[in-house]
Amino acid sequence: MQKVSTDEWVEFKIIDLFTVINTHSILKSSIDEGSGNIPYVTASNTNNGVYAYISFDEAYIEKGNAIMIGGKTLTVTYQSQDFVSNDSHNLVLYLKDETKRTKNIQLFLVSVIATCLGKIYSWGDSISYKSIQKDVIYLPVDEAGNPNFSYMETYMKNLGVAVSASLNALQSAKKSENYGMIDTREWKVFHLYDIFKIDSGTKLDKAKMDTTVGEICFVGRSNINNGITQRVRRIKNIEPYEPGNMTLSLGGAYLGSCFIQNEPFYTSQNVVVLMPLDNISFSAKMFISVAIFKESQNNYRAFIKELNAHIKRDFQIKLPAKQNGEPDYEYMENYIEKRNKVIKTNFGTFSTAVN
Repeated sequence: MQKVSTDEWVEFKIIDLFTVINTHSILKSSIDEGSGNIPYVTASNTNNGVYAYISFDEAYIEKGNAIMIGGKTLTVTYQSQDFVSNDSHNLVLYLKDETKRTKNIQLFLVSVIATCLGKIYSWGDSISYKSIQKDVIYLPVDEAGNPNFSYMETYMKNLGVAVSASLNALQSAKKSENYGMIDTREWKVFHLYDIFKIDSGTKLDKAKMDTTVGEICFVGRSNINNGITQRVRRIKNIEPYEPGNMTLSLGGAYLGSCFIQNEPFYTSQNVVVLMPLDNISFSAKMFISVAIFKESQNNYRAFIKELNAHIKRDFQIKLPAKQNGEPDYEYMENYIEKRNKVIKTNFGTFSTAVN
């Protein structure tokens, strides 16, 4: 899929395109999970925000075929069905032009809104009905200067074709004779501090950064673009971290997001820097980053049991080990490189599936 050029996209106020409302608030303690077919939607990025399916008073139901924004997490999702929400701080956006409320167009807008708002708000900020009145997004336009909804529809249809091809290729990769299940029975548990120096990061506020010059990557609590949410001017007397170190989000909607940074970088609050104690290859770091993410998702929970209190104390991951008990980085490197070869073999047939 070719990269989209946004150079000629135009600014639009969100409230000019959407009717915005606050959701009702239904506490988790008041729901009966599995009691019905109404999605109970939270501000989580997991399972499209759907926590459970319930029955509830019709007065609390929000109309579907709309976009929901988590007021405290900035998670943006498309809700096709009527639903109920866990928090009155969440917002629902309905396109004013009802003829444009197709699934494809709204999925396109979900991505745009998440990207644009992510550049305005930092973690810990709360978006609200009041604040969104001034917020803007950038969209492709037609010859008349109006949002080019036809382009959005076509783009998402083509993207669907590419994704379908990707999934088919992935299935082929999984069925490949070179693709086998990993036997983890003899793996060893390691504390994260056995492998990395865990640095608290620069703890900078993105809203206060100078973005007029994009010299240094700014890594925040994000699960896309390698965690990089902005490029900023270098700060005098604050040295950025060196490439090759890893970043880890300690909580929120993207808890456990772990990336290897390829350029010098700063970090936001609640993002730690993992500095390898040994000479670990890029492929082995990829292996470890997946182990960290899986451990975070399986045994920790956003807003309830986050990594902050555990990361330097008792956070553990399970890894292949040598007979002497040390991490087997060579095994990790070989595994990732072998998987990459399988993926390249299967995915190389459709790299230009859409234009």
